[in-house]
Amino acid sequence: MKEEFFIRQFNSKYIGDDGAVLNNKIKKEVIVSDSFFEDIHFKKEWFSLDEISYKASLVNLSDMIAMNAKAKYAILNVAFPKDLSLKEIKELASGFKKAAKEYNYEIIGGDTIKNDKIAISVTHIGYTKKPIFRKAKINEFVAYTGTLGSVKKDLINALRFNKVNKNSKLIKPILRDKFFYKASKYITAACDISDGLFKELERISKISNVGYVFFKKIDKNIGCSGEEYEILFTFNLKYLKAIKNIAKITRTPITIFAKTKRGKFKSICAENHF
Repeated sequence: MKEEFFIRQFNSKYIGDDGAVLNNKIKKEVIVSDSFFEDIHFKKEWFSLDEISYKASLVNLSDMIAMNAKAKYAILNVAFPKDLSLKEIKELASGFKKAAKEYNYEIIGGDTIKNDKIAISVTHIGYTKKPIFRKAKINEFVAYTGTLGSVKKDLINALRFNKVNKNSKLIKPILRDKFFYKASKYITAACDISDGLFKELERISKISNVGYVFFKKIDKNIGCSGEEYEILFTFNLKYLKAIKNIAKITRTPITIFAKTKRGKFKSICAENHF
């Protein structure tokens, strides 16, 4: 995969998780960054301008949550066509402001340039007392939040009919911050499901040197559905009751579908990019 090949060119201990964690004495600083480009991650026909900027923010916040961190600041780099009106620019900005208000962080700077298409890069800076990485242990339960598969179906329909239901998670991902922050003390490893469940399982497998024993069948349409932004996580068997209780309290559906074992796992899904 060309994306992974490119990343491997940079030898840094901070690369490999949803975000980079920088240590200080009291809290750990977490930095996450994502890009959201027209005709690669979205089409303008599917989104309003405020929906574009709002999703660009949520996609990045999803990584922050999976690291068990809360965003404090955001830096925005935005490119847009020169024919975008002042009203449209204001609408684009409103999605960024909406996310900042909902998740209680401040937009502190960035850059804007002219471009043929809309291109957004968001960097969030946040803090955590206990970062959660992708390093799982042997003989742990493996689970994910929410339900998977709808985004792939909606994407297929969008490509066919050039429109998306406004209630689709393709437009507005559902972030699981309330569940995850409460459950974090019981969770060993986690990542958000951006490239599909099977791909994220492969990433945890590579980092942790684990395979999986599946006790629930995962259909390919579910396992290969990207841009879900639910959370994949592992936890010690003794915390099963606690995890289920927090899921119930926060009204978060969870699916526990496997256990970790010695071995490795390879995704069967096509790559999402390139």
